[in-house]
Amino acid sequence: MPLKSIPKTLTATLLTAGLVFSVAPTYAETLKVQTSFNASHISLTRLNQIWIPKLKEMTGGDLQIELLPIGSVVSHKETPVAVSMGILDGDLTATSYFAGKDPAYALMGDLIAGYDNPAQIEEFCMQGGGKELLQKMYNKYDPGVHVIGCSSEKREAFVSKVPVRGVADMKGLKVRSPEGLAADVFRRAGAAPVSLPGSEVYTALEKNVIDAADSSAYANNDASGMHKVAKFPIYPGIHSMPFMQFTINEATWNKIDKEDQAALTEWFLSAYADLRTYLDAKDKELVARDKAKGDITVIDWPQSERDDFRKIAKQAWEAFGSASPLATEVYKAHVKFMTEKGLL
Repeated sequence: MPLKSIPKTLTATLLTAGLVFSVAPTYAETLKVQTSFNASHISLTRLNQIWIPKLKEMTGGDLQIELLPIGSVVSHKETPVAVSMGILDGDLTATSYFAGKDPAYALMGDLIAGYDNPAQIEEFCMQGGGKELLQKMYNKYDPGVHVIGCSSEKREAFVSKVPVRGVADMKGLKVRSPEGLAADVFRRAGAAPVSLPGSEVYTALEKNVIDAADSSAYANNDASGMHKVAKFPIYPGIHSMPFMQFTINEATWNKIDKEDQAALTEWFLSAYADLRTYLDAKDKELVARDKAKGDITVIDWPQSERDDFRKIAKQAWEAFGSASPLATEVYKAHVKFMTEKGLL
């Protein structure tokens, strides 16, 4: 019987007993995976505490992962190149960082104002053709990158110094936004997008350089003190739910046996399902606390306003979707999936 067909537990028993004398070596690896989380990020902390040990259990010790904070080895925009070259074993990062390669990455990375919850993003990725399209993009731009999957763990909140209760209140609003698709959506809604790194958002709000910001999850905004200066957060958010990709070097992937490949995929999906539940509960706990205290006004847009904002956003999606052949494919895949789910 080939060793691969013997269950791992049985193999270990046979080895201990000295009954297996000559076997092919098992592939064992600690994968170095750079993330787009800073070292203290709530998601990275939970992954390290709960899910890194679980992978070792799920693979019988064959695979382990070391999750590295953003920028640890290469710039956040260079992880696919590093993965393709084997400098990194993989990345767990925001796909939208690579929009400069092709507009398709912008549409795949964050369909601004598109989905209602992050579970829908994972369904699009893993069952609606998103993963296959992302692989096609990397086959063109960074051969040697294998896409294990893509998902999302949170719906980002929106911090504001002034009440923004609907699309009409966007007019003239100075809002911090990433360049590209997000900025185009806000511009079409009448806002004035301002490009700033995340590290400068608090100071910009405090000094009235901006009125509002496309920011992180409610819990992260709370931890960074955003609500001390921006007391009109919108929750649930209206705009951003970043797609997170999990990739691995192709040669490394091919060395891993089929059982462990399946376990690694399942580990990713299970970890992100847990993150969604954990972060949603944390956000709701903090929202309830802030509503009870009364110092912060938490705004929840009615569905009619969210639908109107999505219609505006769709104009920007269409524009980006016409910018390249791959972008057209991604745009059509999103629209097909969203129409089937009743989102459009």
